Amino acid sequence: MKLLSKWLLSAMALLAVAHLYSGVEVQSFGSALIAAVVIGLFNTLLRPVLVILTLPVTLITLGLFLFVINALMFWWAAGLLDGFQVRDFSAALIGSLLYTVAGMIINSALDSLFPK
Repeated sequence: MKLLSKWLLSAMALLAVAHLYSGVEVQSFGSALIAAVVIGLFNTLLRPVLVILTLPVTLITLGLFLFVINALMFWWAAGLLDGFQVRDFSAALIGSLLYTVAGMIINSALDSLFPK
């Protein structure tokens, strides 16, 4: 139940990001659902590999390069999907920051609703 709730809320967060920031466009709620899954899969499968491969750069930038990795995940997901577009890399950076903040709020709320 928690996973389904997180998926639906993440799709709604993606729609909210598209509404708040013009650099990100989502055509429908169905597109947002698919985009949320793709972003989640990228963050689960690709992000750890990229973090390890870019560890020296991440250490030199005191962790700020992780924002670039998040933006790349966001941008690549938009590149794969038709109903989800991101204008350019700077839009991906801003969109991923907004989406990450929304995801943190969602995780916090779901942790309090579904205690372990």
